[in-house]
Amino acid sequence: MATLSKKRLLLKILSFISVIRGYNILVLVIAQYLTSMFILSPDHPLGQVLFDPNLFFLVLSTASIVAAGYIINNFYDSEKDLINRPQKTMLDRFVSQRTKLSVYFILNLAGIFFASYVSFRAVVFFSIYIFVIWFYSHRLKKILFVNNLVASVLTITPFFAVFVYYKNFETVIFVHATFLYLMIVMRELVKDLENMKGDLVLGYRTIPIVYGERLSKSLLTGLSVISLIPVYLLITYFEIGEMDIFFYGVFFLLFIFLLILYFSKAKWQYLLLHNLLKFIIVAGVFSILLIDIQALLSRVF
Repeated sequence: MATLSKKRLLLKILSFISVIRGYNILVLVIAQYLTSMFILSPDHPLGQVLFDPNLFFLVLSTASIVAAGYIINNFYDSEKDLINRPQKTMLDRFVSQRTKLSVYFILNLAGIFFASYVSFRAVVFFSIYIFVIWFYSHRLKKILFVNNLVASVLTITPFFAVFVYYKNFETVIFVHATFLYLMIVMRELVKDLENMKGDLVLGYRTIPIVYGERLSKSLLTGLSVISLIPVYLLITYFEIGEMDIFFYGVFFLLFIFLLILYFSKAKWQYLLLHNLLKFIIVAGVFSILLIDIQALLSRVF
């Protein structure tokens, strides 16, 4: 009996981690810190940035609110996910809908509480962020074109929070942000291709549903080509150190992406494309460490 109880508790923990996308939250936290240390405040000592209480509470607030966002998104998408991701949905259902909503409100309140440590403006910023996440999950997600654009903006917003905090307005940051935004827009469109079955059944108006797979692939091809513009600018006109290795790799990975996209018809192929874009985004986060290896070593040691 005790073993069964422990097993059920473990399943509930795994279910909760699945609902809040624990892996994504971890990557987000790492990304915010790496961006702060090596892009937004390269002249500050690492310890000063790492142990900055304001940054800590900004990141903690972001993590709490984004986790809450995943919960409310899971709540509204439960029927669609049952069709598109049956195995994940079965795991997610070990946590009741009532519990999910309770944790959703607790996490949002915690996020606002953490933001209040930083400033009243941070409280206003994150309050608006919470509302837009809810409105997107409740309404905007079913509106053609708006769903992809808003979802991508919501994903990149946490970086805007630390960007404003450090008040660093260098052009290179905007070029980095443009590349990241394009990758996220592409990922959202690939997710729509991946989830066509559930979207069609539940009446979601996505680009693949309304205009078909062929046009969606054409848009992805166009976005891939456009994304090479910030890549070229970063390699050619800005000092990004050894991070150019990553961007040279992006050329190759996007070529592979387009090759797979051309032949893609099945869900597993779109899932492969989704994971390829996710890999580019995550690899981009950790490649920030390559911007100035010598400076990194001197700041650490």
